[in-house]
Amino acid sequence: MRYQGAGSVTEATGGSASSSIQATVIAEMRGRIISGEIEPGRPLSELALAEEFGVSRTPVREALKQLQTEGLVEIRPRVGTFVTTPSRRELTELFEMKELLEGAAARLLAQRGRVPEIDRLQENLKEADAAVARDDRERYAELVGEFHDLLITGADNNKLEAHYRMLMNQLAYSRLVKTSLSRPGRPLQSDREHHLVVELITEKDGDSAEQVMREHVRASRRALMAGLPTPGAQPSDGKEGA
Repeated sequence: MRYQGAGSVTEATGGSASSSIQATVIAEMRGRIISGEIEPGRPLSELALAEEFGVSRTPVREALKQLQTEGLVEIRPRVGTFVTTPSRRELTELFEMKELLEGAAARLLAQRGRVPEIDRLQENLKEADAAVARDDRERYAELVGEFHDLLITGADNNKLEAHYRMLMNQLAYSRLVKTSLSRPGRPLQSDREHHLVVELITEKDGDSAEQVMREHVRASRRALMAGLPTPGAQPSDGKEGA
């Protein structure tokens, strides 16, 4: 995939231009990793990336350092740079944090009253119901991401949102949610859980909204873990995360 933009990225003099180039590389690479376009464990070549983006190796090197800080890549001295492959333990720990943050977000949103995010959540549920009814898992997975995003933005807490965005990057959630939803009956159950969370939020029952949201995240984690290959086993069809 050739990066499109300014004949890739045209380098220029000046600190601000260099920062802009680096930010562009970071954003593009982050997006590819999170979406699953670049698979976990894949090696990343500074030289190849520099050629693809049309830049020197310096902004690529700095971009990879930033992505390592975010938990998306692993830089092994004298070995190379690789897309991070979270262990089952790491996934469990990340989901435990996801549970805490999303539970808190549900409580905070319930305390805010009738804000625009609630209307958008209800529209999301209507679309999700239709996607589940026609067994459109691809579309439902997109709506799941939107649901959780609306929950976080609706909490109206910048610190919570910042931590959440970093966590979602490390989880590469858009890839993992497809694994979770591949379990028989999980899309329908997930949709029902979303409905209950929104119902409790609209009733301004923050305590119950938080509890149910946390239970929902735990159920998603169980479905995900059940869908991942057993440690040491070879995937049967090469579709881990699909």
